[in-house]
Amino acid sequence: MVGVRFTPLEIMLRCSRRSTRRNRVTMEGRQVLSYLPTGRGRRVEPEYKVGVINHAPTKIERMKESPRKDIRIKINEKESSLPSNTTLFHLKNQFKPNADVILYNGFPVNSDCLLKEGDEVVLIKKGETPSPEEFESLMMARHTPGIHQKIKKSTVGIAGLGGLGSAIAIALARIGVGKLILVDFDRVEPSNLNRQQYFVHQIGMAKVEALQKNIATINPYVKVQTYQEKLDRNNVERIFKEAEVVVEAFDRAEEKAMLINTVSEKMPDKYIVAASGVAGYGENNEIKTVRFSSKIFIVGDQKTAAQPGIGLMAPRVGIAAHHQANTVLRILLGEEK
Repeated sequence: MVGVRFTPLEIMLRCSRRSTRRNRVTMEGRQVLSYLPTGRGRRVEPEYKVGVINHAPTKIERMKESPRKDIRIKINEKESSLPSNTTLFHLKNQFKPNADVILYNGFPVNSDCLLKEGDEVVLIKKGETPSPEEFESLMMARHTPGIHQKIKKSTVGIAGLGGLGSAIAIALARIGVGKLILVDFDRVEPSNLNRQQYFVHQIGMAKVEALQKNIATINPYVKVQTYQEKLDRNNVERIFKEAEVVVEAFDRAEEKAMLINTVSEKMPDKYIVAASGVAGYGENNEIKTVRFSSKIFIVGDQKTAAQPGIGLMAPRVGIAAHHQANTVLRILLGEEK
């Protein structure tokens, strides 16, 4: 018998013609040759197959080789269907390759893993404003589509942009109200900063301008129409004609009465959400929402006005402001008919 010469890249296997066993030799990091004899009683040349095995497959590689099955996951709050062998980094490279923050099921991660049914992934590029479509998906995910569509089509007017009005405007912008009409003749003063939604660098700016800029940094897709003028019986109808709800957020009682009476007389179909008694640091639950008439709601404790020793402070003003904002939301959704 002539000896078989082995090379570093192959191994020859010699088997009997009658053998029905499949012979295979595997060498780590080398080529593999195998053959399966065919036929019986006749001379058949063996058939050789060549392959390479470099290492034992990892868990991720074994999963990739398994039969394809789609899974449903959320990418930036939007549902998508992907192959079951998709990894987190593959998803990032496919959908947002420039993302430098990955949130996986609510937690920041920096290592790869296989995705599974029901996973939620948020891909973020620091400092980047989401596209209108992406922002829409994020808003709908928090509200449900039907509610979001109603809010998105709504217009709300806010009279006065102090502690109440500025907080109400920001709350409504965050939930995605389609259009805000903001009215105030005043400018930002240092004393406003204890309760109003402005910043030190905005001191001296017109409140309508400053608040419009602040809203744009929160929700750039809310339409904001501003009027830097003092409201009176002659301009209320012109300014708030498109609004479904008018929010009264003045400081003085006479201005409150003027707005409520003018809107009720000239635009009786519109809802009014007003405030009375929000000063000081009294008990939280004294702030209540009262339905004064079919179209008028009044928020506050109805007694605590600002006066020496009882000032307007952020916590209680904020409670009242969010009572007003939530009442506006309920009206827009048809919950206060």
